[in-house]
Amino acid sequence: MALIRGTPAQGGYSRVVGPEHPDLSYIEFGLLALADGQRWEHTFEGAESVLVILGGRCDVQVDAQQWTDIGQRKDVFGGKATAAYCPPGSMCRVVGRGQVALAVCSGEADGTGEPALILPDRVQVREVGKDTFQRSVHDIAVPANADAKRLIVGETYNRPGLWSGYPPHKHDVDNPPEESNLEEAYYFRLNPPQGFALQTVYGDGFEDAYAVGDGDVVTIAEGYHAVAAAPGYELYYLWILAGEHRTMRLCDDPQHSWVLAQR
Repeated sequence: MALIRGTPAQGGYSRVVGPEHPDLSYIEFGLLALADGQRWEHTFEGAESVLVILGGRCDVQVDAQQWTDIGQRKDVFGGKATAAYCPPGSMCRVVGRGQVALAVCSGEADGTGEPALILPDRVQVREVGKDTFQRSVHDIAVPANADAKRLIVGETYNRPGLWSGYPPHKHDVDNPPEESNLEEAYYFRLNPPQGFALQTVYGDGFEDAYAVGDGDVVTIAEGYHAVAAAPGYELYYLWILAGEHRTMRLCDDPQHSWVLAQR
């Protein structure tokens, strides 16, 4: 696991992490901030991407597909996301309509595909867990609703003081159908922003834990992991997974899976 501390938002595209990182082989993650009328253009050569609107509105064009004035939330705590899928080799153009912020979730991929707009009504919301580890999971680009090659993208919301990703789980072994091998990156936001959360990852011979803040990114290549929000602070994190196969099969730590059966 590695922690990349957040930096103040700047205009245009800011690359945060990519496949040169020891934890990642496929994923590239960056943030795009545009003012009203400001434009960003990019061709995803050898890669696909899911553009998640974090807050604000914009126009998006992917090859011949154009979507005008999209985005329905002020910030990540303001409702379900709007996103656009950019297939391998596609040309993308984003134009701000007022201030807009997007997460650019990319992954190495080849082949062809069709651009797609993922509106909030296509984002499936699941209430997962119970008691002190209940959370809301928003599936944005998952195998059930987006025809990507490798990328799996979604958002999780923790209420203050609660855990998610719990029981601790992993996905670092290709063992179908029980487990799939997927690398992962998290992008964190907190409300109020001065808060923090605890990210823990552990496995054979290692134990890591970080206090993560607003705007931080964590990368995970292996091990069981879970997240806890500090009391008083609502936690959001965007998750991006990618692997050789686009199948999400998670393996819970058997030492702690008993909590799922507890009434």
